[in-house]
Amino acid sequence: MSRLPRPVAIALLALVVLLAAYPLYGAWLFPAKHAFLMQKITGIMILAIMAMSLDLLVGIAGMVSLGHAAFFGLGGYMLAILSPEYEAANIWIVLPAALAIVAAVAAIIGALSIRTTGISFIMITLAFGQMGFYFFNDSRLAGGSDGAYIYVMPAVEIAGISLMNLEDKLVFYYLVFGLFIGAYLLLKVLLASPFGRVVQAIGVNENRVKGLGFNPDHYKLVAFVIGATIAGLAGFLGAAQYGFVNPAMLSWHQSGTALVMVILGGMGTIFGPALGAFVLELARMGFEGMTEHWLLPMGLFVIAVVLLLPKGLAGLLLQLGAKPASEPEDEA
Repeated sequence: MSRLPRPVAIALLALVVLLAAYPLYGAWLFPAKHAFLMQKITGIMILAIMAMSLDLLVGIAGMVSLGHAAFFGLGGYMLAILSPEYEAANIWIVLPAALAIVAAVAAIIGALSIRTTGISFIMITLAFGQMGFYFFNDSRLAGGSDGAYIYVMPAVEIAGISLMNLEDKLVFYYLVFGLFIGAYLLLKVLLASPFGRVVQAIGVNENRVKGLGFNPDHYKLVAFVIGATIAGLAGFLGAAQYGFVNPAMLSWHQSGTALVMVILGGMGTIFGPALGAFVLELARMGFEGMTEHWLLPMGLFVIAVVLLLPKGLAGLLLQLGAKPASEPEDEA
């Protein structure tokens, strides 16, 4: 993955600073809607984490998945299942346990799914995602189709000393912000490593990678598990924020929304899907405020962006930020 052009890097850094400082200026700019907008931005950052994790599979490794929401929902359900009903769960126990379970399930699903490619891979991941949806929808585990409530936020404490109060919306905002930035940096470091280089090569030409002596299946499986685990983290945070989980978190609609974010933002860029999450959700909020038939203008908006920006928003930024090619010297 190439280094970002300086103008693009500066623009992204400015957006990160604005995001970090929102709680400071948001109350002044939007006094009546500040609490709502801070909660909304927190939710968008959680979706952005999921979108970046999906980009590792779709944009980098070339594995288009329609079942990624299964891991998002599973992360949320693990928080609901592992938490005491009316007591705060210890985050140092419940979070690693939830992510370990998501990773284990992803390893099993991934080991079966990577045996296929193309349309077959899309369909088998969709099938596994729907299996997860109907498992939680039809069983009595965690409330069935009605879902389950998480009455108390997890406790972040050591030896009985509270390090942060996640019930405080501002504290939770900055926790999600930190994990959002951390997930991006983790993926960037991963892709810059020898492992990441092989995964990127697989997305370009898997047969050539095999010809060089690498086993693509091993790398694809590890990438699949990493992407699923990060999605599980996003689901864990989403369940903690809203205090509720339901089977819709695992549905193919959720997977499709994440895939739209990846395509809208720009596949294979990591930062693009995060931008796609913000643009899609803010556009949704704007259209919902304009008309009750907001799905129509929303669909037209997505179609227009895809047609006009085939490489997504990130592709437009990279094009604008790229240095102009030097003109050829005149021949003597």
